[in-house]
Amino acid sequence: MKVGAVIITMGNRPDELRALLDSVAKQDGDPVEVVVVGNGSPVPEVPAGVRTVELPENLGIPGGRNVGIEAFGPGGTDVDVLLFLDDDGLLARNDTAELCREAFEADPELGIISFRIADPDTGVTQRRHVPRLRASDPMRSSRVTTFLGGANAVRTKVFAEIGGLPDEFFYAHEETDLAWRALDAGWMIDYRSDMVLYHPTTAPSRHAVYHRMVARNRVWLARRNLPALLVPVYLGVWMLLTLLRRPSRPALKAWFGGFREGWRSACGPRRPMKWRTVWRLTRLGRPPVI
Repeated sequence: MKVGAVIITMGNRPDELRALLDSVAKQDGDPVEVVVVGNGSPVPEVPAGVRTVELPENLGIPGGRNVGIEAFGPGGTDVDVLLFLDDDGLLARNDTAELCREAFEADPELGIISFRIADPDTGVTQRRHVPRLRASDPMRSSRVTTFLGGANAVRTKVFAEIGGLPDEFFYAHEETDLAWRALDAGWMIDYRSDMVLYHPTTAPSRHAVYHRMVARNRVWLARRNLPALLVPVYLGVWMLLTLLRRPSRPALKAWFGGFREGWRSACGPRRPMKWRTVWRLTRLGRPPVI
């Protein structure tokens, strides 16, 4: 299996990017072809053999990754598997690409693998980085219903069948949108604790637009993908959970602003999942109401 990698950068972490590229170059087996996309910024100096694409404006995370996918041919079809890695991450082991090849070759239904993210200093995996409800044991691998955007591998046949990430999301929940469409098409998703990306522990709320984007895109996610009966249930549950977490007044104001925006704005094509997919998500431990 031929493996490629897509890395999105804003050009502000050149040292971390070089370290990541070095960890990709050290992977066992056939070399991993790499494309670095400068999302509205110049790409820092990279080693020979690494391809670069510089975008004149920031297209957001899904938009930038879609450009990276197309750099490997239509839908990424010049390779069999694409790794998506955060530019301040670092592959912890040299066998990650080989483990991906083995996993996809062994399971023809496997479409996406979510890596384990661990802090490079402590080795701790944050609960939010385990893509399932029962997240207390990050060392347990399992089937899951979503994946981590900056630490994953996707079989390119998935993109050929269901399309890429939703450009309009810009930031937040674009992975779940792709995951739900992949599951609806019959693909499976694995969380693998032995495939590790080192990444410094951070809070997603560091992004100024976090609360607005999370709320808006949550509404879009439901409008695009859920059967009509489940849309109000899903959004009602998430509104309740948000209130129970007692965010600050400014955060709550931004969240409700995003929620309203999600209802009033265009969200892209609506393709509600089949009810058998709802049942599949439920059996996998995360019914699409939470």
